Amino acid sequence: MINTIVLLGYMGCGKSKVGLALAQSIDIPYVDLDFFIENQEGMTIKNIFEHKGELYFRKKERHFLEEILTQKEPVVLSLGGGTPCYYNSMDYIVSSNVISFYLKASINTLSNRLFIERHKRPLIRHLKTKENLIDYVAKHLFERLFFYGKASHVVSVDQESIEEIVLSIKNLV
Repeated sequence: MINTIVLLGYMGCGKSKVGLALAQSIDIPYVDLDFFIENQEGMTIKNIFEHKGELYFRKKERHFLEEILTQKEPVVLSLGGGTPCYYNSMDYIVSSNVISFYLKASINTLSNRLFIERHKRPLIRHLKTKENLIDYVAKHLFERLFFYGKASHVVSVDQESIEEIVLSIKNLV
C-alpha cells in the first residue's frame, strides 16, 4: 500500500502541477492544501490574508494539515510554500507515516515563474521589479531551507518536465 506523499517547496516550484500528475499516475486522490483551506473557509487565500491576517491563515493551515494527514486513505498532498515553516508543521510531517519530497528549484527558476503571476500571490504581489523579487525569493528560500531540508527526499525541478519529476518521485516511493 502506498503511503501519503507530501510535496513541499517554495512557491512556484510546481507542487500543484506535479502533485496532480503524480496522483493521476499512481491512482490516488490529490489534495492541494491551499484549495482545501479555501473550500473549508469559503474564501480565497488572498481574502483570508487580507481580512483575517497571516496568523489566522497559518493556524488554519496547520489544523487542516493534521486533518488530512490523519485520514486513513493515502493522498498526494501539495503544501503551500510556507506550510513547513510554521507551528512545527515540518516536524509533524516527518513524524507522520508519510513520504515527503522537497521540490527544489533555483532562485532564477522560481523568480522567472513567479514574476509572471505575482499578482495572484498575496506575499509577493507588492514586488514591482524582477530584481526585488529575486532578493525576496533568495531571502525566504534561505530561511526556509532548514525546514525543506527535513523532507524524506529532494527532487530537482529546474530543467525537468512534469513527467520526469513524477517518474523521479515514483522511483523513490
